[in-house]
Amino acid sequence: MKYPVTLIEGDGIGPEVTGATTKILDAAGAPIVWEKALGGLAAVEALGHPMPEQTLNSIRQNRLGLKGPLATPKGKGYRSANVHLRQELDLFVGYRPVQTLPGITTPYKDVNIIVLRENTEDLYAGIEHAITEDTVLTLKVSTHRSGERIARWAFEHMRNHGRRSILCCHKSAVVPMADGAFADAFETVAGDYPYIDSGQLEVDSLAFELARDPTPFDVLLLQNLYGDILSDLAAGLVGGLGVVPGANIGDKIAVFEAVHGTAPDIAGKGIANPLAVLSSGLLLLEYVGEQTIAERIRRAVFDVLEEGKHLTGDLGGDADTAKFTAAIIDKL
Repeated sequence: MKYPVTLIEGDGIGPEVTGATTKILDAAGAPIVWEKALGGLAAVEALGHPMPEQTLNSIRQNRLGLKGPLATPKGKGYRSANVHLRQELDLFVGYRPVQTLPGITTPYKDVNIIVLRENTEDLYAGIEHAITEDTVLTLKVSTHRSGERIARWAFEHMRNHGRRSILCCHKSAVVPMADGAFADAFETVAGDYPYIDSGQLEVDSLAFELARDPTPFDVLLLQNLYGDILSDLAAGLVGGLGVVPGANIGDKIAVFEAVHGTAPDIAGKGIANPLAVLSSGLLLLEYVGEQTIAERIRRAVFDVLEEGKHLTGDLGGDADTAKFTAAIIDKL
């Protein structure tokens, strides 16, 4: 069986890191047929929108996507391509696993956290307008339905993946209605899973505790803005955005993505680290049930990282993208 997957190469270093990823997955025998589609600046130039309808339709048809980093033109009235993608396809779960990797020196050991972010509401709903010349009103949207939906997804994921503890993190002391609705929905769902440890924590306290010692944390559930910020903070605990995967998941569709930027300063130089996109590709394989292939690639990556001979510059080595990719394929 072959899985058709929409591939959005992305901007900047996107084609380099997605190219390395597809090469490794193909070498491992991943049963994927890649269907290329445009997004970001290339889509604006060719189709007049950073997330065109034909790309969305490709993902709707395939129900799976892998994408590199996307840029949205500034000052031209376009909404973020990433936000548009999530909202149009109702990809309500922002999934960010953050784990210590071998061979990467960080201040912390044994970090293994999943950050879950509600992707469709909050300030990212994009509802704002000017009241006066110097005053802008932005609305924070929070519904019990969306809070309950992602909370239930979180508990089901934990039940099926051996996760034991979850914290709902918010600022209900300051935003009692919007954040309170999210927290109340979480408590409603938590009552159906008494065998999973659950609790709540103010988001500023979470930031403090993550910086102090992140190792006790298991699963974190947050609204859109808090999740955006804290997931990047968590990535910094294990080596940065270049080494962590990400996914946007809905009821029927999932898009797996690099969480780092387009890095235009090194684009085209062949020195980018493809690990974030590759790790996202492994999440894709696991999502469709190809755990054996995913684990085989993961072991090869870990071997290369532990060996330390073919690391890219951001990991402390001097290998280029091609050499890092070849080293992984050699381990396979």
